[in-house]
Amino acid sequence: MQSVIKVDLGPQSYNVCVRSGGLDELGSLMGGLNLGKKVLLVSNQSIFRHYGERATAGLESAGFQVDNCILPPGEQYKTLNSVQKIYGAALENRLERSSTMVALGGGVVGDMTGFAAATWLRGINVVQVPTSLLAMVDAAIGGKTGVNHPLGKNLIGAFHQPRLVLIDPDVLKTLPAREFRSAMAEVIKYGVIWDVELFEKLESCKRLDQMRYVKADLLAEILSRSCQAKADVVSKDEKESGVRAILNYGHTIGHAVESLTGYKLVNHGEGVAIGMVASSRLAVELGMWDAECDGRQLDLLAKAGLPTKLPAGMDVEEILKSLQLDKKVQDGKVRFVLPVRLGEAAVSNRVDGDVIIQVLKEML
Repeated sequence: MQSVIKVDLGPQSYNVCVRSGGLDELGSLMGGLNLGKKVLLVSNQSIFRHYGERATAGLESAGFQVDNCILPPGEQYKTLNSVQKIYGAALENRLERSSTMVALGGGVVGDMTGFAAATWLRGINVVQVPTSLLAMVDAAIGGKTGVNHPLGKNLIGAFHQPRLVLIDPDVLKTLPAREFRSAMAEVIKYGVIWDVELFEKLESCKRLDQMRYVKADLLAEILSRSCQAKADVVSKDEKESGVRAILNYGHTIGHAVESLTGYKLVNHGEGVAIGMVASSRLAVELGMWDAECDGRQLDLLAKAGLPTKLPAGMDVEEILKSLQLDKKVQDGKVRFVLPVRLGEAAVSNRVDGDVIIQVLKEML
């Protein structure tokens, strides 16, 4: 499996390389990018145990001087305290403005490493090496970096584009089944908002809840089409002043659910799936799209083993309060991404609170 997708951002353009076995070529792929010699490899304990030695060997064989910073795994550690640990390692290992941070891990590692790179010495190079399907199709591409605040997800962050994204599908062999299912929410999202053909290909697969049911050719399509969709949108709108906002489909309510459950009960993809169901229902209520499409999306999410109801015991009023803290609020109004037809979505700030309450209550 091999492809190269360009994220076209003028002087900040970079490639997303999808390459089986590519982890061993990390150093050679970075070699021609003028990244300096010092590299800080940031990972978590679990991922580093599986892939740290290979990544380090690949870097050192290309002449890079490698040190590492190993963090505990989990969304609950996506905090400024963890970023401080990265800063400490950067200081201890004398990273310079020409140096590079390499994020080896899922979206949590990628977001924190990107944010640390954006802010260390006012900005140094970062290379993303995502090891989860969710990070491969979403978090590693586009330059959004950040950490969570106790009151909301990703409220602290910066845009900082990577110099390279290396996706090695072979590392997915160690991905837990729940993490695979979580990623399918983002893949289905691309089908709804951008790529009808991807949506239909997913519909043709009998099961999407475990990677062993997804044939190699479909996995290749999932990776290439999802990455291409993300690259297309980011190339049109780097800093989310326009069309890029549609990538937040499902994320507004999804982030609220993640935050209110302490980032432990519901993971990111599960939150997005719940948010997609809610946004779809809102769009039906507003007459923006039809119940048949709503049903097709619901069927796909269920086929992927994703939740389509709110967790038991959630307080609808608390969700509404949390929505007001969302970073996409504009002039005090919550902005929702709502589907219009398969392959197209729109942003609206005209969703009445009573309709939101009605839909959320139906999802309890």
